[in-house]
Amino acid sequence: MSAVRVDQWVWAARLAKTRSQATAACKAGHVKLNDTTAKPSQPVKIGDTVRVTIGQSYKLYRVVGFATKRGSAAEAAQLFTDLTPPPPPKAERQLAIVRERGAGRPSKKERRDLDKLRGFTR
Repeated sequence: MSAVRVDQWVWAARLAKTRSQATAACKAGHVKLNDTTAKPSQPVKIGDTVRVTIGQSYKLYRVVGFATKRGSAAEAAQLFTDLTPPPPPKAERQLAIVRERGAGRPSKKERRDLDKLRGFTR
């Protein structure tokens, strides 16, 4: 076996839950083969790079093996090498934004004072 369909490989490598989801991802342009948008029937060869977009992030894989049937996760891990760069470090958590007194929404005490002034009772 020298090549398999890209949708079949994405499904066998467990990058999509079902074969139809793998086909739909290819049709939607979420799967790129060697930096070009892949059609579902496009053949994948050993050494090709497959980029799969998931949400706003992506995963980059190098094809190492083939499978026409979906196997276990251990078998699927042998089909590719993960080339995805590590995510950038999370920025330091933003400190709580301090607003000047009187700016923005009133506090609970200020709201009660306003209600008294307007004549509302609770």
